[in-house]
Amino acid sequence: MARSRVGVVLLVPSPIDREIDALRRAVGDGTYGRVPAHLTLVPPVNVREDRFDDALALLREAAGATRPFSVELGAPTTFLPDNPVLYLPVTAGADAVAAARDRVFKDPLARPLTWPFVPHVTVADEISPDRIMAAQQALSAFHVGIEVDRFHLLEEGPGRVWGPIADFAFAAPAVIGRGGIPVELTVTEQTDPSADGFLRQRREPVTVTARRDGRVVGVARGWADGQAAQLTDVVVADGEHALGTDDHLVAAFDSWAAKRGVWRHAGDG
Repeated sequence: MARSRVGVVLLVPSPIDREIDALRRAVGDGTYGRVPAHLTLVPPVNVREDRFDDALALLREAAGATRPFSVELGAPTTFLPDNPVLYLPVTAGADAVAAARDRVFKDPLARPLTWPFVPHVTVADEISPDRIMAAQQALSAFHVGIEVDRFHLLEEGPGRVWGPIADFAFAAPAVIGRGGIPVELTVTEQTDPSADGFLRQRREPVTVTARRDGRVVGVARGWADGQAAQLTDVVVADGEHALGTDDHLVAAFDSWAAKRGVWRHAGDG
């Protein structure tokens, strides 16, 4: 059976990711350009095709129980003599990172570990001790804070390049419905893979997904720039129009756009 090689991470947000990538390039990190700057929660694990939806459901549930938090990264240190890795330690927010990790490190994403879990951002892996010591001395004053607001699911592609295929915002999902029939709405930066299968179209910058009992019953997609918002797709399952699911999807999109100071073109949707 087909398997996907995935990992769960907290991506370092822009522009700090570019700053850390500059450090990675300077010290000769072998994964620079193939793996984005991140804090690992679940290291690479193979997930069977028939368990992939279970993994997505686990991440949605974990994200719904997590709230945005701050993390501070300190000056580079190393796992030597056990492991020749140069990394940025989490100097504040480690408990929040560990709690987030505990929520996602479960079947089908859990796997045996070679090393104990230590929250960190890797700067370089398998470099010489001399280069590690030089980097520590040169960057002894390094310190940066970041805000974390979602999980990202990374997947390994050709050339061992890892990229995000889904994000899971730290917020309780909105639950709406009529007649005691609940619908769950989640807002993501990337199209949820299960929602992408529902639409079978290209991903768009923002997607609002409605679920009932774990089943996708509606999807709205669109984008926003500095001038306006555009709602490109609103698709719902049979019977959902009468329940107002399409209206809720449009309202959730409008709310997302309004937070960015833009509004939907008249006649969209």
